[in-house]
Amino acid sequence: MMEGDSFSRFGNGTQIDGKVFSTFQKSFLQVQSILDQNRLLINEINQNHESKIPDNLTRNVGLIRELNNNIRRVVDLYADLSLSFTRSMDAYSEGDSEGKAGHKRNRPP
Repeated sequence: MMEGDSFSRFGNGTQIDGKVFSTFQKSFLQVQSILDQNRLLINEINQNHESKIPDNLTRNVGLIRELNNNIRRVVDLYADLSLSFTRSMDAYSEGDSEGKAGHKRNRPP
């Protein structure tokens, strides 16, 4: 693939346009950021729990709520990604059956 092409190729030969790929990449970066934040929250929750200090244990209530909200956000992002991926693959499959150039899935022989 030449530099500047608007398509990215997956290992199975499927092509996806640059805009769709960029959207996926952005979503995966958001997910990774949330997961990194969750790791920090979990570490703090564990430290607070081990300390057995009442104020720290009270703080855990809010931290656990934040963790649960983050998990919901990750689930939502993955659901959106799945839907977007399915729609883009369907669009490329339709392009294949209609003979449209540029919207093509390369299938192995």
